[in-house]
Amino acid sequence: MFEQVHPQHLSKSSVFSPLAAAIRSVRGAFLSVAALSGVSNILMLTGPLFMLQVYDRVLASRSVPTLVALVVLMLALYLFLGTVDALRARMLVRIGWRVDEQVVPMALATTLDQALRNDNATLRPLNDLDQIRQFLGGAGPIAICDMPWMPLFLGIVFAFHPWLGFLALIGGIILVILTLISELATRRQVERMNCQAVSRANLVEAGRRNAEAIRAMGMLASFTDYWARLNDRYLRDNTGVGDVNSTFSAYIKVIRLAMQSGVLALGAYLAILQEVTPGVMVAASILTARALSPVEQAIGNWRGFVGARQSRQRLERCFADTQKTSERLGLPAPQQSLHVSNLIVRAPAKRVEGKLAAPGRVLLRINDVFLKAGDGLGIIGPSGSGKSTFGRALVGIGAIQNGTIRLDGAELDHWEPDRLGAHVGYLPQDVDLFDDTVARNIARLRSDVDSAAIVKAAQLAGVHDMVLSLPKGYDTLIGSGGLILSGGQRQRIGLARALFGDPFLIVLDEPNSSLDSVGEQALIEAVRLARQRGAIVVMIAHRPGALATVNLAMVIQDGRQIAFGARDDILRKTMRQVGESA
Repeated sequence: MFEQVHPQHLSKSSVFSPLAAAIRSVRGAFLSVAALSGVSNILMLTGPLFMLQVYDRVLASRSVPTLVALVVLMLALYLFLGTVDALRARMLVRIGWRVDEQVVPMALATTLDQALRNDNATLRPLNDLDQIRQFLGGAGPIAICDMPWMPLFLGIVFAFHPWLGFLALIGGIILVILTLISELATRRQVERMNCQAVSRANLVEAGRRNAEAIRAMGMLASFTDYWARLNDRYLRDNTGVGDVNSTFSAYIKVIRLAMQSGVLALGAYLAILQEVTPGVMVAASILTARALSPVEQAIGNWRGFVGARQSRQRLERCFADTQKTSERLGLPAPQQSLHVSNLIVRAPAKRVEGKLAAPGRVLLRINDVFLKAGDGLGIIGPSGSGKSTFGRALVGIGAIQNGTIRLDGAELDHWEPDRLGAHVGYLPQDVDLFDDTVARNIARLRSDVDSAAIVKAAQLAGVHDMVLSLPKGYDTLIGSGGLILSGGQRQRIGLARALFGDPFLIVLDEPNSSLDSVGEQALIEAVRLARQRGAIVVMIAHRPGALATVNLAMVIQDGRQIAFGARDDILRKTMRQVGESA
């Protein structure tokens, strides 16, 4: 969410957790899964009871009809068990889907917000949400739902004979202790491994964006070495966690099998003493294995459980930093003015262990700027002076500490971000397009727009003829980042996107940096037509010559507004100062 937040406006009531709300919304479905788990566990008694009846009734009576009846009943119950387990698994997949569906808008908005603030580079909300969804739809919740039924099976074993029950209970206690030790042994490694996985993904993405520079300047060996070091740390922790989990899983399996055999041996001893029947001996062995099975399953899924738990903690931390935006009253489209007053923009506050530290340094101070409909403002100044920071602030991006930016008297944060965006055109310094058609890029990814509006924006940007020359015209897929286009073509399509929908405020950051003479003439004409229809155009440029189509100018230097006024007066003073300093 591209919000403009004043620190004093934040409160505990503004913080909310869509993840917790999503999980609460599927509570009824979880209860249904738990109920099905109860049915499944009761049906798991089919095998032991069948064995008990065969040994103690069928063999004793030599009754074939009884055996046939028991077999038919057993097959029917197992068929029902299969249906219940399949239904339970399908429900869990849909629970994960439902949680993802509710949380993904906020996770996506938080991801974009972090990119805008260049903050929390080690956090990836969408990856964390994927981890949670995969866990919810997997075998982990099934093991958790089966755990409460351990006492039932142990109780039945106790009912057969106390010695058998105590032996099975001891096995259960040993497995639970091993599970807790496994959790303590791998918790930190799993958390570190997840952070390293994000770092690996970030490095690959950076390499993809800079592939041309890596190849052209012989950086491949260095990049590969950098990746190898990062990947080695990840694999080392991944191997460590895998070794611990596999070791514990192996020994837990061995202990479960040993306990099952031990109960069988003890049952045989008790059968020799004629304290239990042979059927009880076999049934107790099977029930012991069933009682200990959920613990073994839990260990097998423990890594996913720990990962999902840590993913939830990271998501909660991300969402806690996001202001809850209540439904705002729809404001009329701005038509009159833009007023900036006493604006102070800071760098994003740094974080230490997930908590906000001292606020970032001041990036920009603007005293007072007032523009009316049809005005064009050119902003000049040296590199790093704060020009782009001002442009970003005008479109609602940045950490504003003080001051206001108003459209027709309404502050930017009085608008719903998407409603405000419909009245804003923005061409950033580095234009990046989506892997989609030219038409959808110009239309800001909207599908519900008239094609005439798309063509109009392209014509205003002077790019219509160029688009028609592409293989499929407006329906041409341009590839990731506009791969099939030149830098100038990407910039002109970005300009068409900024002009789409006839926005009231148009902010262009170095709009002619990649343009040839034809493209620059198209830009000049586009600015002229936009001002003619009543739009406010803000152009950020290094060279004063780029400001031929504006009537006002402002100089920013060292993050401060130095001058603001009529373009010719400001340029004259700037040239005179340059001459005096020379």
